[in-house]
Amino acid sequence: METLFTDYLPNFVSGLRTTLLLTTVAFVGSLVLGVVLATFRISPIAPLRAAGTAYVEVFRNVPLFSLLILVVYGLPEIQVDIGYIPAVIIAMTAVGAAFACEVLRTGINAVGADQVEAARAVGLSFVGIVRYVVMPQAIRDMVQPGVSLFIGILLSSSLAGIVGVMDLTAEVSYINNREALGLTTFLVAAAMYATIALGAGAIGARVETRVRVRR
Repeated sequence: METLFTDYLPNFVSGLRTTLLLTTVAFVGSLVLGVVLATFRISPIAPLRAAGTAYVEVFRNVPLFSLLILVVYGLPEIQVDIGYIPAVIIAMTAVGAAFACEVLRTGINAVGADQVEAARAVGLSFVGIVRYVVMPQAIRDMVQPGVSLFIGILLSSSLAGIVGVMDLTAEVSYINNREALGLTTFLVAAAMYATIALGAGAIGARVETRVRVRR
């Protein structure tokens, strides 16, 4: 255990930093793209609804592992070389956005039809209704589901090591291969993942409480 922290602390720090980078950027990207997709899915324009539905149905049912391989090794085949980390973020965002869209759509469906009708009666366009009436309420209702999405993206980032990105799980595997410490290194990594997830849950609960009070 002493060797683990004296000799390999920089590896843990580096892996944790990479994991947080992947998770944060993919989570934000998933939310942004999820908002666009959710808007498509409730749009009165049929082609947009069809495009949003098709995207969600495809990427919600594609394993992240398969998509990682496709993006990381497929893009260079068509002369698009963006590097491993950006490619992993794109794959994680593509999948995360499908789930973010469904989370948002659940919140949107919770907005009363009378509010939408009232907004339409005062002359708001579809974009205005979505921007000023629907989305603010839907986002408030998705705080805890959003935390669950963040945790899901955090845990899925552990697949990044498969394509050569040295995230926390990959660094732990490297350390274990060199020192043969058995479960010890993986227990440390599990504790780090759990700490981040629990921290996100605590922040989400705090935000949800503030939003509930303001409402």
